[in-house]
Amino acid sequence: MSVPAHWMTDVVSSAAGEVPTVATSLTASDRLGAWRVRWGVGRMRFRVSPGLYAAGTPDDASPVLVTANYKLSFDALRRELGGADAWMLVLDTQGVNVWCAAGKGTFGTIEVIRRVLETDLADVVSHRTLVLPQLGAPGVAAYDVHAATGFRVVYGPVRAADVPAFLSAGMKATAEMRRVTFTLRERLVLTPVELAIAWRPKTLLALAVVVLLSGVGGWGFSTDAMVRRGAFTALAALAAVLAGGFVTPALLPWIPGRAFSLKGALVGLLFSIAVIAVVGSAGIRPNMFGGAAIVLGVTAAASYLAMNFTGATPVASPSGVTWEMRRALPFQVSAAALAVVAWVVSAFLGVTP
Repeated sequence: MSVPAHWMTDVVSSAAGEVPTVATSLTASDRLGAWRVRWGVGRMRFRVSPGLYAAGTPDDASPVLVTANYKLSFDALRRELGGADAWMLVLDTQGVNVWCAAGKGTFGTIEVIRRVLETDLADVVSHRTLVLPQLGAPGVAAYDVHAATGFRVVYGPVRAADVPAFLSAGMKATAEMRRVTFTLRERLVLTPVELAIAWRPKTLLALAVVVLLSGVGGWGFSTDAMVRRGAFTALAALAAVLAGGFVTPALLPWIPGRAFSLKGALVGLLFSIAVIAVVGSAGIRPNMFGGAAIVLGVTAAASYLAMNFTGATPVASPSGVTWEMRRALPFQVSAAALAVVAWVVSAFLGVTP
């Protein structure tokens, strides 16, 4: 894939056969692109061309830093290299970040070997050392890379921000550099895409249909019922998304339980009760089945959305996620189905909306 046009200006033109130079400062366009990707817009197209790049004015003794061709990963590294001279070897991870690509196999041994050989790296640098991000270690067999290319692998720090200090210390990482964190700020950065996924066009269309059908009941069709019950339904949907896609990730360490689905269910239950209380204070009081539908629906949706967040965290393993999904999905689907039944029944208990 060619270099995306929206950041082409960051690549300094070079003659054929020369290594292109990239800027180590991000532009407004870069930041806008990152913001869009955080909200799920063009996420899988936010990538750079794999190959060898120069940051600053590196020479044959400058370090070689390996990264993914996901532009957020690429930008995070080059941004931290301001004032430093280094080579950046970008692997083709199909637009996936280092950690996830290592798990998928695209940030792997074969790809490292391929890029070293295709870029003639041995002719560019006089040393034989590759600095790989620590989170890429699960996908790379260092011995095989050395056997095939002659380059030894050194694992750098977890965070790109620590790369300058790591290089200054003779490529030695402190215990802090090796520690994976998942702070409130780091969790909140990941929530926009979760919220955006929950409000995809298909989801909004389905919600619009449900709001329209809210006017149908034992009374026939009533615009007043559609407005009242539809507003109730829309508020419940919003509560479910906020509970599972934002509040649960934000408060993750403090919510009881280990399973993400359980944490989301607990928050969803609280939010469903709050929804009933809010609409009740506005004079909209659902009957028993209507209330049950809200509780079951919000709890199930919040549980599912919270469970979906496992793919964005460093605290869950693939086997653990599979284990949780197998046990949680049947309950989530059953609760959602019961919510639909209860909502339909609630519309036919009386003859007036």
